[in-house]
Amino acid sequence: MYDKILVTLDTTPTDRTIIEHVKALAKFMHSRVVLLHVADGWAARTFGPDAVSAEVTEDTAYLQKVKAEFEAAGIPAEAELAFGEPGAQVVKWVETKSCDLVAMSTHGHRFVGDLFLGSTSRRVRHSVSVPVLLLRAK
Repeated sequence: MYDKILVTLDTTPTDRTIIEHVKALAKFMHSRVVLLHVADGWAARTFGPDAVSAEVTEDTAYLQKVKAEFEAAGIPAEAELAFGEPGAQVVKWVETKSCDLVAMSTHGHRFVGDLFLGSTSRRVRHSVSVPVLLLRAK
């Protein structure tokens, strides 16, 4: 059913919620996992894949660590670092990687926070044609 699951990560402790849930789901469904983080700092937005910054270095190391965690659990995984606006990049990667499911943790800002901070999950769920699994972070 879910051959390939796109897991969005924001490199914060909220990621643990979606990581643990998708590990169990991917094992049960025999799915491949694509781990995606969107670097959106000044250098990442300005220079894209050519960006050199502490953010890009730390994000890359984090993705590799989480990828190794999935692989240690016997789940095939790939790690991708995108650059720019998170919502637009997640939508792009869903199409590029032919994913069957998008899995995201949400921060649960609720109405006022979403108005001021924006909501990547809101943009994604209204822009993709595959199911979107949203788990509120603990």
